[in-house]
Amino acid sequence: MSTITLDALRRHAVARNLFTPTTLPKAIARLGFLQADPIRAPARAQDLTLRHRVADYRAGDLEARYPKLAVEEDFFVNYGFVTRDLHRLMHPRTARTVWPAARWTQANEVLAFVRERGVVHPREVDAQFSHGKTRNWFGGSTNASTQLLDGMHYRGLVRVARREGGTRCFAARPLHEAAPDPAAALDAMVDVLVAKYAPLPAPSLSALVMHLAFGAPQWRDARRPALARARQRLPHATIDGVAWYWPAGENPASKRHLPDDAVRLLAPFDPLVWDRRRFELFWRWPYRFEAYTPAPKRQLGYYALPLLWREQVVGWANVGVRDGRLQPAVGFFGARPADAGFAAAVDDELHRLHRFLGL
Repeated sequence: MSTITLDALRRHAVARNLFTPTTLPKAIARLGFLQADPIRAPARAQDLTLRHRVADYRAGDLEARYPKLAVEEDFFVNYGFVTRDLHRLMHPRTARTVWPAARWTQANEVLAFVRERGVVHPREVDAQFSHGKTRNWFGGSTNASTQLLDGMHYRGLVRVARREGGTRCFAARPLHEAAPDPAAALDAMVDVLVAKYAPLPAPSLSALVMHLAFGAPQWRDARRPALARARQRLPHATIDGVAWYWPAGENPASKRHLPDDAVRLLAPFDPLVWDRRRFELFWRWPYRFEAYTPAPKRQLGYYALPLLWREQVVGWANVGVRDGRLQPAVGFFGARPADAGFAAAVDDELHRLHRFLGL
């Protein structure tokens, strides 16, 4: 293997993350996990992520096709869409919050109702049981039935069957058998993370493995041994004092990792930019997601999309839609690229975004 440099790792990250667009099932299988976010600016993060990886993808295709895909909504390192194989690795899940007997009585009553109906909307459960209101994680008020369904979903009693107007509708789910070898199951989950986010600096690998407490809380105490095994078995190199890891069989120094002459606007949770630590190591400036930052304190904007030109993230864009037309506002970290073809590449990307949104 040739000498591995930070430039080679960056090119490797771009090439392996932005693979040749394929079908929706194949793209999800390759990603393993797709983070979800409800904000549309100009589309949901999961759609913005898939549009670069699925041929002729349109906003909303994932939600429309979800009932027929081999995919589940669930927690992994955060909430999103997982393959069925990954879903089975995490269940049966033992939540950290222990429900009292009265809560389990409510859950079993709702589960019987769901089994009878087949698929239920949360408002049907609320109308049937009148659980009232409760306080949510953000300090606001929400229907207690919705919170109960959330807990049942997390514990694997129900699954998301489809969405109606963005609202999850639930069906009963048969329980999975426990993994015969928890260590092997955790190793497989780590492999999914590495395959999606590599090449990874050592602190990011550690953070992601610790995040498995969300997807597999029953194995919280087994995470550090899993991290130690990953550090032993994964290929790695140290550059400027930072250890980097990637999947077996890949060569970050390969001459094949050549960037194309394209501009891409990436979702804030795109695998290429999700790891903010790696982002700064690769591109030498701090990208921040500021949708929940008070407006006067924002530096990039409400929903800044990192702007990738060839292998460099040179800036960002906030994209709105008005009267059926895109309204992009572009900013640059440093000078605007003077490369021949950059302006045309920006126009091409905006045209693709326009078609993706169905404008």
